[in-house]
Amino acid sequence: MTWRRTITACVALALLTACGRQGLRPLAQAPVAAPVGVAGPTAPGLSATGGAVVEGTDLPLVFVEAEPLVVSGREGEGAAMPDAGDLAVEGGEAAEPSASIPAPVWDIDVASYEGQDRVAFFVDRFTGPSRATFQRALTRQTRYAEMITTKLRAGGLPEDMLYLALIESAYDVHAYSRAAAVGMWQFMTTTARGVGLRVDWWVDERRDPVRSTEGAVRFLNELTDTFGSVYLAAAAYNGGAGRVSRGLTQHASALEGTAGDDLFFGLAERNALRQETKDYVPKLIAAALVGKDPARFGVRGDSLLPFRWDSVQVSVATPLAAVAKALAVPVDTLVEYNPQILRGMTPPTGSALYLRVPVGTAERFNDGFEALDLDERAAVRTVVSKRGDTSVKLAKANGLTSRQLGWYNPTLKRLKSGALLPGQRVLIPRRDVVAAARDIPDPKVERYGSSSPRIHLVKNGETLSAIARRYGTSVQRLKALNRISGSVIRPGQRIRVR
Repeated sequence: MTWRRTITACVALALLTACGRQGLRPLAQAPVAAPVGVAGPTAPGLSATGGAVVEGTDLPLVFVEAEPLVVSGREGEGAAMPDAGDLAVEGGEAAEPSASIPAPVWDIDVASYEGQDRVAFFVDRFTGPSRATFQRALTRQTRYAEMITTKLRAGGLPEDMLYLALIESAYDVHAYSRAAAVGMWQFMTTTARGVGLRVDWWVDERRDPVRSTEGAVRFLNELTDTFGSVYLAAAAYNGGAGRVSRGLTQHASALEGTAGDDLFFGLAERNALRQETKDYVPKLIAAALVGKDPARFGVRGDSLLPFRWDSVQVSVATPLAAVAKALAVPVDTLVEYNPQILRGMTPPTGSALYLRVPVGTAERFNDGFEALDLDERAAVRTVVSKRGDTSVKLAKANGLTSRQLGWYNPTLKRLKSGALLPGQRVLIPRRDVVAAARDIPDPKVERYGSSSPRIHLVKNGETLSAIARRYGTSVQRLKALNRISGSVIRPGQRIRVR
Protein backbone atom coordinates (compact mmCIF):
# COMPACT_ATOMS: atom_id res chain seq x y z
CA MET A 1 0.00 0.00 0.00
CA THR A 2 3.06 2.25 0.12
CA TRP A 3 2.75 3.24 -3.55
CA ARG A 4 -0.85 4.43 -2.94
CA ARG A 5 0.26 6.71 -0.09
CA THR A 6 3.04 8.06 -2.32
CA ILE A 7 0.61 8.91 -5.15
CA THR A 8 -1.81 10.54 -2.69
CA ALA A 9 0.97 12.70 -1.26
CA CYS A 10 2.06 13.79 -4.75
CA VAL A 11 -1.48 14.77 -5.72
CA ALA A 12 -1.89 16.76 -2.49
CA LEU A 13 1.43 18.55 -3.10
CA ALA A 14 0.39 19.46 -6.66
CA LEU A 15 -2.91 20.87 -5.46
CA LEU A 16 -1.23 22.95 -2.77
CA THR A 17 1.21 24.33 -5.31
CA ALA A 18 -1.63 25.31 -7.64
CA CYS A 19 -3.50 26.99 -4.84
CA GLY A 20 -0.41 28.93 -3.89
CA ARG A 21 -0.11 30.32 -7.43
CA GLN A 22 -3.79 31.22 -7.83
CA GLY A 23 -4.59 32.27 -4.27
CA LEU A 24 -6.95 30.38 -1.97
CA ARG A 25 -10.58 31.42 -2.32
CA PRO A 26 -12.76 31.06 0.78
CA LEU A 27 -15.55 28.56 0.57
CA ALA A 28 -19.10 29.70 1.23
CA GLN A 29 -19.99 28.69 4.77
CA ALA A 30 -22.91 26.32 4.81
CA PRO A 31 -25.34 26.22 7.72
CA VAL A 32 -24.34 23.70 10.33
CA ALA A 33 -27.14 21.37 11.37
CA ALA A 34 -27.15 20.14 14.93
CA PRO A 35 -26.82 16.39 15.29
CA VAL A 36 -29.46 14.41 17.08
CA GLY A 37 -29.21 14.83 20.84
CA VAL A 38 -27.78 18.33 20.52
CA ALA A 39 -29.58 21.51 21.46
CA GLY A 40 -30.27 24.48 19.24
CA PRO A 41 -31.12 27.36 21.59
CA THR A 42 -31.95 30.87 20.48
CA ALA A 43 -30.20 32.38 23.51
CA PRO A 44 -28.02 31.00 26.31
CA GLY A 45 -29.53 27.72 27.40
CA LEU A 46 -32.72 28.30 25.40
CA SER A 47 -35.30 26.02 23.92
CA ALA A 48 -34.21 22.85 22.24
CA THR A 49 -36.23 21.15 19.53
CA GLY A 50 -35.75 17.51 20.27
CA GLY A 51 -32.09 17.72 19.36
CA ALA A 52 -32.33 18.94 15.75
CA VAL A 53 -32.66 22.39 14.25
CA VAL A 54 -36.28 22.87 13.20
CA GLU A 55 -37.17 24.78 10.05
CA GLY A 56 -38.09 28.35 10.89
CA THR A 57 -36.09 28.51 14.11
CA ASP A 58 -32.68 29.96 14.80
CA LEU A 59 -29.37 28.18 14.43
CA PRO A 60 -27.97 26.96 17.74
CA LEU A 61 -25.63 29.18 19.73
CA VAL A 62 -23.84 26.34 21.48
CA PHE A 63 -23.95 22.60 20.94
CA VAL A 64 -24.24 20.62 24.13
CA GLU A 65 -24.71 16.90 24.40
CA ALA A 66 -27.83 15.92 26.25
CA GLU A 67 -30.03 13.01 27.08
CA PRO A 68 -33.49 13.37 25.51
CA LEU A 69 -36.16 14.33 28.03
CA VAL A 70 -39.73 14.00 26.84
CA VAL A 71 -42.30 15.71 29.03
CA SER A 72 -45.82 16.94 28.68
CA GLY A 73 -47.93 19.88 29.78
CA ARG A 74 -51.61 20.63 29.72
CA GLU A 75 -50.97 23.42 27.24
CA GLY A 76 -48.84 21.24 24.96
CA GLU A 77 -46.12 18.66 24.79
CA GLY A 78 -42.57 19.43 25.83
CA ALA A 79 -39.40 18.76 23.89
CA ALA A 80 -35.87 17.62 24.63
CA MET A 81 -33.84 20.20 26.53
CA PRO A 82 -30.21 19.83 27.54
CA ASP A 83 -28.26 21.67 30.15
CA ALA A 84 -26.48 24.57 28.50
CA GLY A 85 -22.72 24.88 28.82
CA ASP A 86 -20.70 27.99 29.54
CA LEU A 87 -21.50 30.86 27.24
CA ALA A 88 -18.13 32.55 27.17
CA VAL A 89 -14.56 31.29 27.05
CA GLU A 90 -12.31 31.40 30.08
CA GLY A 91 -11.70 34.92 31.32
CA GLY A 92 -14.77 36.34 29.60
CA GLU A 93 -13.09 36.81 26.23
CA ALA A 94 -15.21 36.44 23.11
CA ALA A 95 -14.83 33.11 21.38
CA GLU A 96 -13.67 32.93 17.80
CA PRO A 97 -16.39 31.77 15.41
CA SER A 98 -16.09 28.16 14.38
CA ALA A 99 -17.93 25.62 12.31
CA SER A 100 -19.57 24.25 15.46
CA ILE A 101 -20.62 27.67 16.80
CA PRO A 102 -22.22 29.54 13.89
CA ALA A 103 -22.95 33.23 14.07
CA PRO A 104 -26.30 33.94 15.75
CA VAL A 105 -29.35 34.60 13.61
CA TRP A 106 -32.19 36.84 14.79
CA ASP A 107 -35.76 36.81 13.57
CA ILE A 108 -36.23 40.47 14.46
CA ASP A 109 -34.25 43.07 12.54
CA VAL A 110 -31.20 43.59 14.70
CA ALA A 111 -28.58 44.18 12.01
CA SER A 112 -30.22 47.31 10.55
CA TYR A 113 -30.26 49.11 13.89
CA GLU A 114 -27.17 47.81 15.67
CA GLY A 115 -25.39 51.08 14.96
CA GLN A 116 -28.10 53.29 16.52
CA ASP A 117 -26.73 55.43 19.34
CA ARG A 118 -29.30 54.31 21.90
CA VAL A 119 -28.83 50.66 20.97
CA ALA A 120 -25.07 51.04 21.50
CA PHE A 121 -25.77 52.83 24.80
CA PHE A 122 -27.81 49.92 26.14
CA VAL A 123 -25.35 47.33 24.86
CA ASP A 124 -22.71 49.17 26.88
CA ARG A 125 -25.05 49.27 29.86
CA PHE A 126 -25.87 45.56 29.73
CA THR A 127 -22.21 44.59 29.35
CA GLY A 128 -20.89 47.21 31.77
CA PRO A 129 -22.61 48.65 34.87
CA SER A 130 -25.61 46.28 34.60
CA ARG A 131 -23.65 43.19 33.61
CA ALA A 132 -24.38 41.24 36.81
CA THR A 133 -28.09 42.02 36.59
CA PHE A 134 -28.18 41.08 32.91
CA GLN A 135 -26.39 37.80 33.58
CA ARG A 136 -28.91 36.93 36.29
CA ALA A 137 -31.67 37.62 33.77
CA LEU A 138 -29.99 35.32 31.23
CA THR A 139 -29.84 32.60 33.87
CA ARG A 140 -33.54 32.97 34.65
CA GLN A 141 -34.22 33.02 30.91
CA THR A 142 -33.01 29.44 30.62
CA ARG A 143 -35.87 28.38 32.88
CA TYR A 144 -38.64 29.84 30.71
CA ALA A 145 -37.26 30.35 27.20
CA GLU A 146 -38.34 26.98 25.84
CA MET A 147 -41.94 27.62 26.84
CA ILE A 148 -41.95 31.26 25.70
CA THR A 149 -40.41 30.71 22.28
CA THR A 150 -42.74 27.78 21.63
CA LYS A 151 -45.78 29.98 22.30
CA LEU A 152 -44.38 32.92 20.32
CA ARG A 153 -43.74 30.63 17.37
CA ALA A 154 -47.21 29.07 17.62
CA GLY A 155 -48.69 32.57 17.68
CA GLY A 156 -46.86 33.61 14.52
CA LEU A 157 -44.56 36.05 16.34
CA PRO A 158 -40.75 36.24 16.16
CA GLU A 159 -39.11 34.07 18.80
CA ASP A 160 -36.75 36.92 19.64
CA MET A 161 -39.66 38.81 21.20
CA LEU A 162 -38.56 36.61 24.08
CA TYR A 163 -36.28 39.52 25.00
CA LEU A 164 -39.25 41.80 25.60
CA ALA A 165 -39.88 39.87 28.81
CA LEU A 166 -36.22 40.37 29.74
CA ILE A 167 -36.47 44.15 29.60
CA GLU A 168 -39.90 44.12 31.25
CA SER A 169 -39.10 42.00 34.28
CA ALA A 170 -35.88 39.97 33.80
CA TYR A 171 -38.28 36.97 33.66
CA ASP A 172 -39.34 37.47 37.28
CA VAL A 173 -42.85 36.03 37.64
CA HIS A 174 -43.37 38.12 40.78
CA ALA A 175 -42.09 41.43 39.42
CA TYR A 176 -44.24 44.28 40.77
CA SER A 177 -43.89 47.82 39.47
CA ARG A 178 -44.68 51.08 41.21
CA ALA A 179 -47.81 51.32 39.07
CA ALA A 180 -48.82 47.76 40.08
CA ALA A 181 -47.93 46.11 36.79
CA VAL A 182 -47.33 42.48 37.72
CA GLY A 183 -45.49 39.44 36.49
CA MET A 184 -43.05 38.48 33.79
CA TRP A 185 -44.92 40.48 31.13
CA GLN A 186 -45.87 43.36 33.48
CA PHE A 187 -49.61 43.45 32.90
CA MET A 188 -51.90 45.94 34.56
CA THR A 189 -55.11 44.39 35.88
CA THR A 190 -57.37 45.84 33.19
CA THR A 191 -55.04 44.84 30.35
CA ALA A 192 -54.60 41.35 31.79
CA ARG A 193 -58.32 40.77 31.96
CA GLY A 194 -58.63 42.14 28.44
CA VAL A 195 -56.40 39.33 27.14
CA GLY A 196 -58.23 36.64 29.09
CA LEU A 197 -56.23 36.35 32.31
CA ARG A 198 -57.84 35.75 35.68
CA VAL A 199 -57.04 38.38 38.29
CA ASP A 200 -58.88 38.23 41.61
CA TRP A 201 -58.27 37.80 45.32
CA TRP A 202 -57.38 34.10 45.04
CA VAL A 203 -55.72 33.72 41.62
CA ASP A 204 -53.53 36.15 39.67
CA GLU A 205 -52.57 34.68 36.30
CA ARG A 206 -50.25 37.61 35.59
CA ARG A 207 -47.83 35.67 37.82
CA ASP A 208 -48.41 32.43 35.90
CA PRO A 209 -45.52 32.19 33.39
CA VAL A 210 -47.54 30.11 30.93
CA ARG A 211 -50.89 31.91 31.03
CA SER A 212 -49.27 35.36 31.08
CA THR A 213 -47.14 34.42 28.06
CA GLU A 214 -50.29 33.34 26.23
CA GLY A 215 -51.83 36.70 27.10
CA ALA A 216 -48.72 38.56 25.92
CA VAL A 217 -48.79 36.67 22.62
CA ARG A 218 -52.43 37.64 22.08
CA PHE A 219 -51.73 41.27 22.96
CA LEU A 220 -48.60 41.51 20.79
CA ASN A 221 -50.45 39.91 17.89
CA GLU A 222 -53.20 42.52 18.13
CA LEU A 223 -50.63 45.32 18.18
CA THR A 224 -48.59 43.82 15.34
CA ASP A 225 -51.72 43.44 13.21
CA THR A 226 -52.61 47.08 13.95
CA PHE A 227 -49.23 48.62 13.14
CA GLY A 228 -47.63 46.10 10.79
CA SER A 229 -44.32 46.17 12.67
CA VAL A 230 -43.06 44.29 15.71
CA TYR A 231 -41.10 47.36 16.84
CA LEU A 232 -44.16 49.59 16.68
CA ALA A 233 -46.05 46.83 18.49
CA ALA A 234 -43.36 46.81 21.20
CA ALA A 235 -43.60 50.59 21.49
CA ALA A 236 -47.39 50.34 21.84
CA TYR A 237 -46.97 47.55 24.42
CA ASN A 238 -44.95 49.99 26.51
CA GLY A 239 -46.49 53.38 25.78
CA GLY A 240 -49.99 52.59 24.56
CA ALA A 241 -51.45 52.07 21.11
CA GLY A 242 -53.12 55.49 21.17
CA ARG A 243 -49.86 57.37 21.46
CA VAL A 244 -48.27 55.40 18.62
CA SER A 245 -51.34 55.93 16.42
CA ARG A 246 -51.40 59.67 17.10
CA GLY A 247 -47.69 59.95 16.35
CA LEU A 248 -48.09 58.19 13.01
CA THR A 249 -51.01 60.47 12.11
CA GLN A 250 -49.33 63.65 13.29
CA HIS A 251 -46.12 62.97 11.36
CA ALA A 252 -47.65 61.20 8.37
CA SER A 253 -46.26 63.64 5.81
CA ALA A 254 -42.76 63.63 7.29
CA LEU A 255 -42.79 59.81 7.43
CA GLU A 256 -44.05 59.35 3.88
CA GLY A 257 -41.99 56.63 2.22
CA THR A 258 -40.97 55.15 5.59
CA ALA A 259 -42.35 51.72 6.35
CA GLY A 260 -42.10 48.78 8.70
CA ASP A 261 -39.75 48.93 11.66
CA ASP A 262 -38.17 52.14 10.36
CA LEU A 263 -41.38 53.91 11.39
CA PHE A 264 -40.53 53.44 15.06
CA PHE A 265 -37.20 55.20 14.67
CA GLY A 266 -38.89 57.90 12.60
CA LEU A 267 -41.32 58.55 15.46
CA ALA A 268 -38.54 58.50 18.02
CA GLU A 269 -36.53 61.09 16.08
CA ARG A 270 -39.55 63.41 16.03
CA ASN A 271 -40.19 63.13 19.78
CA ALA A 272 -43.62 61.62 19.16
CA LEU A 273 -43.05 59.13 22.00
CA ARG A 274 -42.21 59.42 25.68
CA GLN A 275 -38.53 58.89 26.51
CA GLU A 276 -39.25 55.56 28.15
CA THR A 277 -40.93 54.33 24.97
CA LYS A 278 -38.22 55.82 22.74
CA ASP A 279 -35.70 53.72 24.67
CA TYR A 280 -37.87 50.61 24.80
CA VAL A 281 -37.08 49.24 21.34
CA PRO A 282 -33.34 50.06 21.55
CA LYS A 283 -33.32 48.12 24.85
CA LEU A 284 -35.04 45.21 23.13
CA ILE A 285 -32.50 45.19 20.29
CA ALA A 286 -29.57 45.53 22.70
CA ALA A 287 -30.88 42.70 24.86
CA ALA A 288 -31.21 40.46 21.78
CA LEU A 289 -27.72 41.40 20.61
CA VAL A 290 -26.05 40.59 23.90
CA GLY A 291 -28.35 37.78 25.01
CA LYS A 292 -28.06 35.80 21.81
CA ASP A 293 -24.32 36.29 21.35
CA PRO A 294 -22.99 36.50 24.93
CA ALA A 295 -19.52 35.18 24.11
CA ARG A 296 -18.94 38.16 21.82
CA PHE A 297 -19.49 40.48 24.78
CA GLY A 298 -17.82 38.38 27.46
CA VAL A 299 -21.15 37.76 29.18
CA ARG A 300 -22.14 34.43 30.65
CA GLY A 301 -25.16 32.97 32.37
CA ASP A 302 -25.79 29.78 34.29
CA SER A 303 -28.31 27.17 33.19
CA LEU A 304 -31.51 26.21 34.97
CA LEU A 305 -33.79 23.30 34.23
CA PRO A 306 -36.46 24.24 31.68
CA PHE A 307 -39.99 24.83 32.94
CA ARG A 308 -41.97 21.70 32.09
CA TRP A 309 -44.95 20.23 33.84
CA ASP A 310 -47.79 17.78 34.09
CA SER A 311 -51.19 18.77 35.45
CA VAL A 312 -53.67 17.47 38.01
CA GLN A 313 -57.24 18.59 38.59
CA VAL A 314 -58.28 19.54 42.12
CA SER A 315 -61.48 20.78 43.70
CA VAL A 316 -62.16 24.05 45.49
CA ALA A 317 -60.50 24.87 48.84
CA THR A 318 -57.68 22.35 48.35
CA PRO A 319 -54.40 23.10 50.15
CA LEU A 320 -51.24 23.18 48.07
CA ALA A 321 -49.61 21.42 51.00
CA ALA A 322 -52.00 18.48 50.62
CA VAL A 323 -51.33 18.23 46.89
CA ALA A 324 -47.59 18.33 47.54
CA LYS A 325 -47.87 15.58 50.13
CA ALA A 326 -49.91 13.42 47.76
CA LEU A 327 -47.25 13.91 45.07
CA ALA A 328 -44.36 13.35 47.52
CA VAL A 329 -42.73 16.67 46.53
CA PRO A 330 -41.81 19.68 48.70
CA VAL A 331 -44.50 22.33 49.14
CA ASP A 332 -42.08 24.96 47.84
CA THR A 333 -41.84 23.04 44.58
CA LEU A 334 -45.60 23.11 44.09
CA VAL A 335 -45.69 26.82 44.99
CA GLU A 336 -42.98 27.50 42.39
CA TYR A 337 -44.96 25.62 39.73
CA ASN A 338 -48.15 27.56 40.58
CA PRO A 339 -47.19 31.16 41.39
CA GLN A 340 -50.68 32.29 40.37
CA ILE A 341 -52.21 30.67 43.49
CA LEU A 342 -52.04 33.49 46.01
CA ARG A 343 -53.40 32.11 49.29
CA GLY A 344 -51.85 28.65 49.56
CA MET A 345 -55.07 26.98 48.43
CA THR A 346 -57.39 26.78 45.48
CA PRO A 347 -60.27 29.30 45.65
CA PRO A 348 -62.98 28.42 48.19
CA THR A 349 -65.76 28.72 45.61
CA GLY A 350 -66.15 28.16 41.90
CA SER A 351 -65.14 25.17 39.83
CA ALA A 352 -62.28 22.71 39.94
CA LEU A 353 -59.03 23.86 38.39
CA TYR A 354 -55.73 22.47 37.23
CA LEU A 355 -52.45 22.73 39.10
CA ARG A 356 -49.07 22.24 37.48
CA VAL A 357 -46.92 19.52 38.98
CA PRO A 358 -43.42 18.20 38.22
CA VAL A 359 -43.20 15.88 35.26
CA GLY A 360 -43.76 12.25 36.20
CA THR A 361 -45.63 12.90 39.47
CA ALA A 362 -49.20 13.20 38.22
CA GLU A 363 -49.69 9.42 37.99
CA ARG A 364 -49.47 9.01 41.75
CA PHE A 365 -51.66 11.97 42.68
CA ASN A 366 -55.09 10.33 42.94
CA ASP A 367 -53.94 7.47 45.15
CA GLY A 368 -51.78 9.76 47.26
CA PHE A 369 -54.55 12.30 47.75
CA GLU A 370 -57.15 9.66 48.67
CA ALA A 371 -54.77 8.33 51.32
CA LEU A 372 -54.72 11.69 53.16
CA ASP A 373 -56.93 12.35 56.18
CA LEU A 374 -60.05 14.39 55.41
CA ASP A 375 -58.88 17.33 57.52
CA GLU A 376 -55.60 17.47 55.57
CA ARG A 377 -57.56 17.83 52.33
CA ALA A 378 -59.64 20.74 53.63
CA ALA A 379 -57.85 24.09 53.45
CA VAL A 380 -60.18 25.97 55.80
CA ARG A 381 -62.85 25.44 58.40
CA THR A 382 -65.70 27.83 59.10
CA VAL A 383 -66.60 29.50 62.38
CA VAL A 384 -69.44 31.93 63.04
CA SER A 385 -68.53 35.20 64.74
CA LYS A 386 -70.18 36.01 68.07
CA ARG A 387 -70.88 39.30 69.79
CA GLY A 388 -67.59 40.86 70.87
CA ASP A 389 -65.44 38.92 68.43
CA THR A 390 -62.69 40.85 66.63
CA SER A 391 -60.24 39.86 63.92
CA VAL A 392 -57.40 40.04 66.41
CA LYS A 393 -59.23 37.84 68.91
CA LEU A 394 -60.19 35.19 66.35
CA ALA A 395 -56.76 35.22 64.76
CA LYS A 396 -54.94 34.85 68.07
CA ALA A 397 -57.22 31.99 69.13
CA ASN A 398 -56.23 30.12 65.98
CA GLY A 399 -52.50 30.87 65.95
CA LEU A 400 -52.74 33.52 63.23
CA THR A 401 -52.19 37.23 62.86
CA SER A 402 -55.15 39.44 62.00
CA ARG A 403 -53.45 40.17 58.68
CA GLN A 404 -53.24 36.46 57.87
CA LEU A 405 -56.89 35.99 58.83
CA GLY A 406 -57.72 38.81 56.42
CA TRP A 407 -56.13 36.92 53.52
CA TYR A 408 -58.96 34.38 53.75
CA ASN A 409 -61.75 36.78 54.68
CA PRO A 410 -61.40 39.85 52.47
CA THR A 411 -65.07 40.81 52.79
CA LEU A 412 -65.49 40.66 56.57
CA LYS A 413 -67.61 43.56 57.84
CA ARG A 414 -66.75 45.40 61.06
CA LEU A 415 -68.56 47.72 63.41
CA LYS A 416 -67.21 51.20 64.12
CA SER A 417 -65.62 49.80 67.25
CA GLY A 418 -63.63 47.33 65.14
CA ALA A 419 -65.63 44.33 66.35
CA LEU A 420 -67.00 41.86 63.82
CA LEU A 421 -70.69 41.72 63.12
CA PRO A 422 -72.24 38.77 64.95
CA GLY A 423 -73.24 35.84 62.76
CA GLN A 424 -70.58 36.28 60.07
CA ARG A 425 -68.99 33.17 58.57
CA VAL A 426 -65.21 33.38 59.06
CA LEU A 427 -62.79 31.08 57.25
CA ILE A 428 -59.97 29.76 59.46
CA PRO A 429 -57.10 28.39 57.35
CA ARG A 430 -54.79 25.53 58.24
CA ARG A 431 -51.28 26.53 59.29
CA ASP A 432 -49.73 24.82 56.25
CA VAL A 433 -52.10 26.77 54.00
CA VAL A 434 -50.93 30.06 55.48
CA ALA A 435 -47.30 28.95 55.13
CA ALA A 436 -47.79 28.54 51.36
CA ALA A 437 -49.60 31.88 50.90
CA ARG A 438 -48.19 35.11 49.51
CA ASP A 439 -48.37 38.40 51.37
CA ILE A 440 -49.16 40.65 48.43
CA PRO A 441 -51.36 43.70 47.78
CA ASP A 442 -54.91 43.25 46.56
CA PRO A 443 -54.35 42.12 42.95
CA LYS A 444 -57.54 43.86 41.82
CA VAL A 445 -56.27 47.27 42.94
CA GLU A 446 -53.70 49.07 40.83
CA ARG A 447 -51.56 51.01 43.23
CA TYR A 448 -49.03 53.78 42.93
CA GLY A 449 -46.06 54.72 45.05
CA SER A 450 -46.07 57.92 47.07
CA SER A 451 -44.07 59.65 44.32
CA SER A 452 -46.67 58.82 41.66
CA PRO A 453 -48.50 61.94 40.48
CA ARG A 454 -52.11 62.61 41.43
CA ILE A 455 -52.52 65.17 38.63
CA HIS A 456 -51.69 64.71 34.96
CA LEU A 457 -51.07 67.72 32.74
CA VAL A 458 -52.62 66.99 29.34
CA LYS A 459 -50.20 67.23 26.44
CA ASN A 460 -51.00 67.89 22.80
CA GLY A 461 -52.62 64.87 21.15
CA GLU A 462 -53.40 62.96 24.36
CA THR A 463 -56.78 61.32 24.93
CA LEU A 464 -58.61 60.13 28.01
CA SER A 465 -58.13 56.51 26.97
CA ALA A 466 -54.36 56.98 26.62
CA ILE A 467 -54.15 58.67 30.03
CA ALA A 468 -56.25 55.88 31.57
CA ARG A 469 -53.89 53.23 30.17
CA ARG A 470 -50.84 55.09 31.41
CA TYR A 471 -52.12 55.25 34.99
CA GLY A 472 -53.82 51.86 35.05
CA THR A 473 -57.34 53.15 35.42
CA SER A 474 -60.43 53.51 33.22
CA VAL A 475 -61.93 56.33 31.18
CA GLN A 476 -65.08 56.13 33.30
CA ARG A 477 -63.03 56.54 36.47
CA LEU A 478 -61.21 59.57 35.06
CA LYS A 479 -64.51 61.14 34.02
CA ALA A 480 -65.93 60.60 37.49
CA LEU A 481 -62.85 62.00 39.24
CA ASN A 482 -62.81 65.08 37.02
CA ARG A 483 -66.57 65.53 36.44
CA ILE A 484 -66.10 65.25 32.70
CA SER A 485 -69.25 64.48 30.72
CA GLY A 486 -67.82 64.17 27.22
CA SER A 487 -64.56 62.82 25.82
CA VAL A 488 -62.85 66.06 24.78
CA ILE A 489 -59.83 67.27 26.76
CA ARG A 490 -57.49 70.17 25.97
CA PRO A 491 -53.70 70.57 26.10
CA GLY A 492 -52.76 72.13 29.42
CA GLN A 493 -55.81 70.74 31.19
CA ARG A 494 -55.13 69.21 34.62
CA ILE A 495 -56.58 65.71 35.00
CA ARG A 496 -56.85 64.08 38.37
CA VAL A 497 -55.72 60.46 37.97
CA ARG A 498 -56.04 59.14 41.56
